Amino acid sequence: MRMFAAVVPPEEVVADLDAFLDVRRDAGPFRWASVEQLHVTVAFYADVPDRALDDLVERLGRAAARRTPFAAAITGGGAFPGVARARVLWAGLRLDEDGRTELDRLATGARAAASRAGVAVDGQRFRPHVTLARLGHPQEVSRWVRLLDSYAGPEWTVDRLSLIASHLGEGPRGRPRYELVDELPLGH
Repeated sequence: MRMFAAVVPPEEVVADLDAFLDVRRDAGPFRWASVEQLHVTVAFYADVPDRALDDLVERLGRAAARRTPFAAAITGGGAFPGVARARVLWAGLRLDEDGRTELDRLATGARAAASRAGVAVDGQRFRPHVTLARLGHPQEVSRWVRLLDSYAGPEWTVDRLSLIASHLGEGPRGRPRYELVDELPLGH
């Protein structure tokens, strides 16, 4: 099973970002993420064996319980791998020093929980972001990044870690369909 651990912003935060992007979506050649897909991935698990799922959930719960809730806001943006030849357009997070530490430790804990449960962790170094759109081929997007830099969304308290299953090709227009498997509270 393909899964990821993520911080999912509340509906009102996603609605604010969606309203900002809505009037701009037709101006770019992007495959925009749906509002249901907006999240911050803290750990990606390409293949979770059924036999490891309960252990993974238990270990993620313990990792989340060690963290303290923190304030975050979606703000600014950028592109991967860079603005000159972008493949992904993303929004950033505003975190104070304590929030950045907590999020980094949450990501480390989510990766360690998977390793201890016998689940391989994919991905590179953790860089907190919300993927907004993908491009079919590399493109220069500095104008879009400047536009995203003007966005500052409402603050919310990150108080849970979500474990989400990703079912490739089962969503609208052949996109992934996400299924919430569990929500694990921070600080309990």
